[in-house]
Amino acid sequence: MSEYLVVTGMSGAGRSTAAACLEDLGWFVIDNIPAALMTRVATLVDRPGPGGLEDVGRLAFVVGRGGEESLADLGPALSELRRRAGRMRVLFLDSSDEILVRRYEGSRRRHPLSASGVADAVARERLLLTPIRSDADIVVDTAGLNVNQLRLRIGELFAVDEDMTMQMTVLSFGFKHGIPLDVDLVFDCRFLANPYWIEELRPLSGLDPAVRDYVMGSDGTEDFLERVRDLLDLILPAYEKEGKSYLGIALGCTGGRHRSVVLAEELSRRLGEAGFGNKVFHRDLDR
Repeated sequence: MSEYLVVTGMSGAGRSTAAACLEDLGWFVIDNIPAALMTRVATLVDRPGPGGLEDVGRLAFVVGRGGEESLADLGPALSELRRRAGRMRVLFLDSSDEILVRRYEGSRRRHPLSASGVADAVARERLLLTPIRSDADIVVDTAGLNVNQLRLRIGELFAVDEDMTMQMTVLSFGFKHGIPLDVDLVFDCRFLANPYWIEELRPLSGLDPAVRDYVMGSDGTEDFLERVRDLLDLILPAYEKEGKSYLGIALGCTGGRHRSVVLAEELSRRLGEAGFGNKVFHRDLDR
């Protein structure tokens, strides 16, 4: 049985980049397919014997560029594909309205719903896609990501043909750059001693041993990590039982370079030792 991924989301949020990255990762990608055709293609792929395409393996549909009529077909098509497919996930790419408008104005491309101007088109598209976003398995906010960072996120999520267990990402970020919108749990670690105020540590990052030792040796760090782990021990089995396929855990400090990086790395390590596979992403490390 093949694995299916539907890539959709706001126009300008990175669907083309995601499609190119998935191709590099070995997915068979069909771009700009009408939503109503997805189940027909899936039927052909999963047909046994002559006429089937069982060797496709992993198939990604990129949808959402066909205008308002196509978006209206998307919800029913996703429901039908979920009913038929053995394994199917929806990736929704999002960004803020302001950034999406800026991207379109900078590229001078025509928005699929741009009959009344870019800003109105973005607002209209967001309204139409709200139910799709709510039901998506994975939401990635690309507002703070450049092209290379988005490719990294896609690679972390889809590079390996995982089994049906829940995937987790532990993310570090800086509050001054905005709270990530594509995570499930957010923890604030700004109460811990800040290496930024130590002159020799300021130019380093949480990946450097000196910064790690400073943060891990600070009052409250170990207690904080233990309580986060206690909470995760409680809720992770419940999430898995519910069938949740992706969980994003974010830890934030002021700038996203020191404390949150150390804690994200340490939490990831402890989750791995407990048998919870996860990946780490440092959103603001290079800012």
